[in-house]
Amino acid sequence: MKHEIIIAGFGGQGVLSMGKILAYAALFEGKEVTWMPAYGPEQRGGTANVTVIVSDDPISSPILSQYDVAIVLNQPSLDKFEPMVKPGGMLIYDPNGITVPPTRQDITIYRIDAIGAAAEMDNVKAFNMIVMGGLLKVCPIVSDENVAKALRKTLPERHHNLIPLNEQALRRGKEIIEN
Repeated sequence: MKHEIIIAGFGGQGVLSMGKILAYAALFEGKEVTWMPAYGPEQRGGTANVTVIVSDDPISSPILSQYDVAIVLNQPSLDKFEPMVKPGGMLIYDPNGITVPPTRQDITIYRIDAIGAAAEMDNVKAFNMIVMGGLLKVCPIVSDENVAKALRKTLPERHHNLIPLNEQALRRGKEIIEN
């Protein structure tokens, strides 16, 4: 089993955190993992993406030109990464910030209104975990239990009180993703 994933959007959307949480959860499951972030000099509003590879076998290189899964959270990311999804792969997108939706016929496309769900939860910071929940519903790479462990590992201790909210967001993402 090997999953080559790109997560892309604007800085501030939790793109890098989502990738790090996914990578740690996979490590807790004994998988081979690479986590390779790429971002502009801006902390918020600039482009950000992260490549995560999760595999049962050693990973030869973290550099990819095609992906099994693309999660795109804005139009520039969709424009750049939709063509890089392998035929038969999947693309997950949040419609907010997307003016021209994906059109490929040779991949499975999922829509998740994570911004809307985060607003309903009255916590926009839960956005990335809602998206993560959607990913794990359609591509169960790691268990929810290991995502919770990864949250404890990646969140500063002063924010551990937010773990139940993040777990709720994960469940909400699994409920709202649609093909």
